[in-house]
Amino acid sequence: MPIILISILVALISSYGSSVNIIEPLTFLKIDLGSFQNGYANFYSIENTYYIYNEWWRLASPMFIHFSLTHLVFNCLWIYVLGSKIELYDGHFTFLNLVIFSSIISNLAQHFLGGSLLFGGLSGVIYGLLGYCMIIEFDSKKNIYDLPPAIYMFMLVWLILGFLEVLNLFGFGNVANYAHLGGLISGIIFAMITSIFKKGIKR
Repeated sequence: MPIILISILVALISSYGSSVNIIEPLTFLKIDLGSFQNGYANFYSIENTYYIYNEWWRLASPMFIHFSLTHLVFNCLWIYVLGSKIELYDGHFTFLNLVIFSSIISNLAQHFLGGSLLFGGLSGVIYGLLGYCMIIEFDSKKNIYDLPPAIYMFMLVWLILGFLEVLNLFGFGNVANYAHLGGLISGIIFAMITSIFKKGIKR
């Protein structure tokens, strides 16, 4: 999948996000590279980033940034497993739109609700894919994507543990909890829209 290939390429070239010059075109907010010193940099405001510089691709592009090998492998594995199932049943167009939609919503949630300036990863998209599969299967009452129910339970428990900061105690570091929540909600919304659209066509 191109998403996985791009994520791997960005991770390797940027040394897992440590090279600000490499990841800057992909960050949610534009970074003033001239101000970068001792690991710190100034971020442009959201108004400047989007309305003055018109760099609207940044709404989705943070999904390609990963900050560790574990982060990259875990996310890419889930994208491959879930993405393959969704593409097989719903088609490439639906999968691509779902990825973009969930990426944008999860990034907006992480920035505005989580207060984060620098963040990245495909986990918000993964939650979007899981939320989508859950609603589609619930609505159709069929095990369409061949996912065990325990996967959905694990997803919800992981989300709750993140907000309770339990994951930090086990060394998972800073978890983008609001990106996960935003991704889940976006996947549910996308599934509901898709279901309504498909039922309308059948009529």
